Amino acid sequence: MSTSKGAISQFIEKYYLHFNAAAVVDAAKGYEAQLNKGSKMLVSLAGAMSTAELGKIFAEMIRQDKVQIISCTGANLEEDIMNLVAHSHYERVPHYRDLTPQDEWDLLERGMNRVTDTCIPEEEAFRRIQKHIVKLWKEAEAKGERYLPHEYMYKLLLSGVMEEHYEIDLKDSWMYAAAEKNLPIICPGWEDSTMGNIFASYVLKGELKASTMKSGIEYMTFLAEWYTENSKNGIGFFQIGGGIAGDFPICVVPMLYQDMERPETPFWSYFCQISDSTTSFGSYSGAVPNEKITWGKLDIDTPKFIIESDATIVAPLIFAYLLDM
Repeated sequence: MSTSKGAISQFIEKYYLHFNAAAVVDAAKGYEAQLNKGSKMLVSLAGAMSTAELGKIFAEMIRQDKVQIISCTGANLEEDIMNLVAHSHYERVPHYRDLTPQDEWDLLERGMNRVTDTCIPEEEAFRRIQKHIVKLWKEAEAKGERYLPHEYMYKLLLSGVMEEHYEIDLKDSWMYAAAEKNLPIICPGWEDSTMGNIFASYVLKGELKASTMKSGIEYMTFLAEWYTENSKNGIGFFQIGGGIAGDFPICVVPMLYQDMERPETPFWSYFCQISDSTTSFGSYSGAVPNEKITWGKLDIDTPKFIIESDATIVAPLIFAYLLDM
């Protein structure tokens, strides 16, 4: 057991000895080994990890350079900022399993959009951000400028225009930590998010051009260039959940060496996924790491870990280990 680690790390090393528990420790040590040898790490965020307030610990991972690039859904991109500006208006619904359709309708009429046990307040969260982000979109278009979705969010955060609305400590916002470092973010399928829907509505109304927002193809080409420039000592892949946040960026490797015909492209140097998806259902999210060998994403010797558990429980433990907590 490492004596340089904190109480949480020592606890999991002592008691997490078998099955999924052992995989947590093995994956954490593998992640740490990657960083120690100079490899970079991509972390992908699926689901509602921002609404789960992963930012409380993930922001510190960013500040301490434990992650060099992020892939996330549009929901995670915006929901961290929503929590930043509207936290006191959120409502927890611990008994969400008991809600009737009428209960759910009553939440809708109150503007409370539910994510499992947490309701996001539409007026204080969505609309508060909308007022400022639309202004940035229109200003960019007027200048003939185009940006990626996360770049607009970075501009919004760094401008300080929403500071009066901040309701949590800034150190608990992973998006603010990422903006301060101008950390690369990949946000595939951003259109499938509240802000993406709002942007589309302005395009439909003729108030914005679709081209003012850079596309998913431009995210992929950016990632291809970033991967090529940063893979000398390897790049690891730490996947929280499944879906497009993981499936999109992992494909950059076979794209580079198969479609771009660059045989020197290295495979991902580490892979871990926290997931409860079931392989036998045919889901990509549930595919075991070895299946990725057949797609040219991982090598035979790539350290591979899969933790079949709840990411809201497991990810903070692994991050705590990496932060010596």
